[in-house]
Amino acid sequence: MTIQISFELSDSDLDHFRSLMQVAIDKARKYSSQEVLAKARAVCTDMENSNLPDFVRTRLNSLETLISALEDPEWQMPEEEKVDILTSLAYFSEPHDLVPDNIPGLGYVDDAIMIELVIQDLSQDLVAYKQFCDFRSTEESRRGSDANVNRESWLEGKRTELRSNMRRKRRLFSR
Repeated sequence: MTIQISFELSDSDLDHFRSLMQVAIDKARKYSSQEVLAKARAVCTDMENSNLPDFVRTRLNSLETLISALEDPEWQMPEEEKVDILTSLAYFSEPHDLVPDNIPGLGYVDDAIMIELVIQDLSQDLVAYKQFCDFRSTEESRRGSDANVNRESWLEGKRTELRSNMRRKRRLFSR
């Protein structure tokens, strides 16, 4: 038997979590980018090795995808985007757990909320990277694993797709 519990966070609740995030960001300034990534990965590993509720596991997968995007040389992430993601990962360098992680079922609620805030802030980055990974996988299966697939080739494909859609819409509209 499962039970569903829903709760709504008010603006002041979210402000509280954002202030915790800011404290973590300030503390994480002493770490290098590689240290922030290593600490975020360690948190992910600890969480993976725990008996996570599904609501945390789905968010954890998104957090791991953001970390992968940072480390993927073919994605060629612009520096500004890297800084945004690293800043968001700062909380996981020095987590301020409101709820101790060892409490079954509830221990990762605060972590899930923080991950959700990160995902909301970086949702476009996450969607774009997932689309790139799908494109890369398709291209590699079509052309072989030697296919030179990077962010530029993906963007060129997106531009071609947009132009094709615009031409198709023009033809439909002119009829």
